[in-house]
Amino acid sequence: MNYHQTSGLSMQESKFQLSELVPHTTVIDKLTVLSYEMNLYFVRLQIAEQNGLVFDNASPMRFHSSQHIRDVFEPYTVVKAEMRHDSPYDEMIGNPESVQYLGTLPFSMEQPY
Repeated sequence: MNYHQTSGLSMQESKFQLSELVPHTTVIDKLTVLSYEMNLYFVRLQIAEQNGLVFDNASPMRFHSSQHIRDVFEPYTVVKAEMRHDSPYDEMIGNPESVQYLGTLPFSMEQPY
């Protein structure tokens, strides 16, 4: 699969199989760490005009630490990285969905961390 082909003006939703990303060749325009719990992370990539979660076979790939993410993506060129934290607090206490946007922070991909 060629992740640098474009298919129109708007970004399309994709699934990125980790096994299909080519180390030292694939350029990741944006890597977003989606933090849901203290030790559960998913990774969303933007590569050219495609945007989607990283999968390991049929399921989204689970990462259990920020260092695990850095180690897996070390052989790729990552232009920008960020972490988004989604808090289920409002939903847990029966409030309507929060009007506040998710917390987004810069995420360093530099090794060693």
